[in-house]
Amino acid sequence: MPIETVGSMKSILNDYSSKDWTKSAELDGAKSINFNELSIGDIESPSSKQSFGEMLSNSIAQVNGLQTEANKAMQKLSSGETKNLPEVMMSVEKADIAFRTMNQIRTKVIDAYKEVMRMQI
Repeated sequence: MPIETVGSMKSILNDYSSKDWTKSAELDGAKSINFNELSIGDIESPSSKQSFGEMLSNSIAQVNGLQTEANKAMQKLSSGETKNLPEVMMSVEKADIAFRTMNQIRTKVIDAYKEVMRMQI
């Protein structure tokens, strides 16, 4: 791309406002957000206060539940009870993603613990 083209694109971009961009993209019906009206009170907080240990055990239980569902779906597919391969694959992939995420979180927690232990007081 020649330098003249980049310079002309910069002037075109500077000439547009956000309202002009939404009009050019036919997004006139898009709701404009007034960031000045947003406050921290608008953000919903978790309904129940959980300790870190409770949250961790609940997350592990959810991952275990997904693994159990995936195993049941694979057993049903192999026994011929169901022929819905996409549904089985979705449950297996959900369980795999949840397990990988849990494993990454575990690794990060262990790394953070090691870092805290290395701190000198």
